[in-house]
Amino acid sequence: MIRRLPILALTILLAAAAAAPAHAATAVSPARGFAPHELVVKLEGERGGRAIELPPGLGVREATKALRRIPGVAYAAPNFIATASAPKPPLLPVSGIANDPGSLSGPPGGWVSLQWNLLPWRGTAAPGLPVSPGGIDVVGAWRNLIAAKRRGAQGIKVAVLDTGVAYRAWRKRFRRSPDFGPGQFAPGYDFVDEDRLPLDLNGHGTHIAGTIAEKTHNGVGLAGIAYRAKLLPVRVLDRHGSGEADDIARGIRFAVDSGADVINMSFNFGCGKHVPGVNEELRRAYREGVVTVASIGNLGSEACVSPPATGPRTIGVGGTTEGGCLGSYSLLPGKGTDLLAPGGGPPVPGCPSVAARPIYQVTLRGGNPRRFGEPGNYVGTSMAAAHVSGVAALVLAGGVLKEDAAPRGKVNRLARRLRKTARSIALPPSRQGAGLIDAAAATDPTR
Repeated sequence: MIRRLPILALTILLAAAAAAPAHAATAVSPARGFAPHELVVKLEGERGGRAIELPPGLGVREATKALRRIPGVAYAAPNFIATASAPKPPLLPVSGIANDPGSLSGPPGGWVSLQWNLLPWRGTAAPGLPVSPGGIDVVGAWRNLIAAKRRGAQGIKVAVLDTGVAYRAWRKRFRRSPDFGPGQFAPGYDFVDEDRLPLDLNGHGTHIAGTIAEKTHNGVGLAGIAYRAKLLPVRVLDRHGSGEADDIARGIRFAVDSGADVINMSFNFGCGKHVPGVNEELRRAYREGVVTVASIGNLGSEACVSPPATGPRTIGVGGTTEGGCLGSYSLLPGKGTDLLAPGGGPPVPGCPSVAARPIYQVTLRGGNPRRFGEPGNYVGTSMAAAHVSGVAALVLAGGVLKEDAAPRGKVNRLARRLRKTARSIALPPSRQGAGLIDAAAATDPTR
């Protein structure tokens, strides 16, 4: 969002323009770069940065350098673009597609037949259920929370910063996903269109929200990890899956101010980008006791582990496969990879298992906000981050963390618990972080 500047900021900008070379260019920035003709600027004493439009003839890089030299400017940076990791080509035939949004029934055999990612990974964990080498034993976590009388992460709020969520019907254009209930959502916001209807026109955000907290055991669609958690939809990415840094920073701020316990960010800025406004809000989230989770990025889309996964106190998540191996798309090695979680898809070479099913969830069919299904092409670290956010909600709800007077202590303890209870997949820490999350172990009060 472009905002009007106060007089002092305008004076600073004019000074920057005067300092810039006369031939400064304003060409469209490279893909995955930054918004042309815009900067994100924060003056000392202001709560956060704001996007400003540059005068004609003043280039983004020149203006950024000039502003950084002026006293009173806390930071100045290009308005970098973040992008959701696009689904890979279908790995399997699409299953469970329904044209009528009210008729999407669960698959034969229930969620167990498709959601290998939620199954136990050991044969003794859940008698009667199949074992999946890449599963994170969400079933065991559900049992732990039932015993704690906090079934399905009831009482926890998870913000989904993404392309929006199919959380309600609106006019004739939008319908609510059939596997969500109207009472599952807190009032959200759309920072792309600047309104209070953060509805999805892409499908990525609805898929992410479904993994975190889709309804469970209702005979419709599939299962969500923290199925009784409250979801807060925050649209910061457009219908193409792209979003600007200033909108994302404002989205994080909104989520914190709205009482989110966990914030999921399944998107990435470019490799090596420094995004001060987003980092500022991530630090504030940490101070307020809000857990932030982000995908590390996918090989082919990013060249290195990328923000916001590398941001302050954010849990960076890589992806694993149905066979319990590192996904071929998961960046490595990478500082900023804290944990691994199911992302589906093909494994890295040398993996003993070639099992490569995707992550199934109910979402938009072909980007149509009136049609829903369970597409077979969602693979990557975006999906992996959603698993960690869902498990984080279960841990917070389960009461296994000791009380701490400082809100940031809760964030630290949660991150330590997820790392401590993760299981190794026999890779060095530079490739697997602490390992693959184990939902049952993380919510076990005896651990």
